[in-house]
Amino acid sequence: MATLYVENVPDDLYEALRARARQESRSIAAEVIVTLKEKYPTEAELAKRREWMARILKLHAEHPPTTEKFPSAEEMIREDRER
Repeated sequence: MATLYVENVPDDLYEALRARARQESRSIAAEVIVTLKEKYPTEAELAKRREWMARILKLHAEHPPTTEKFPSAEEMIREDRER
């Protein structure tokens, strides 16, 4: 595993990072790794995202939105009471 050293981090940026790490109960190093993973996904993560998007689009194509008008809550309650 590679090691990354960063110098000359602006104080306000470091404080924001430290505050977020504390809020998430993580070390600053762990917070940096999480932030980098969010911003720069690996090829494997991008492949997973593409697969999920393809599945979502397939489901959407199989079940297109309906043009039917659904009854309001009031209408359904009224109908239920009349039974």
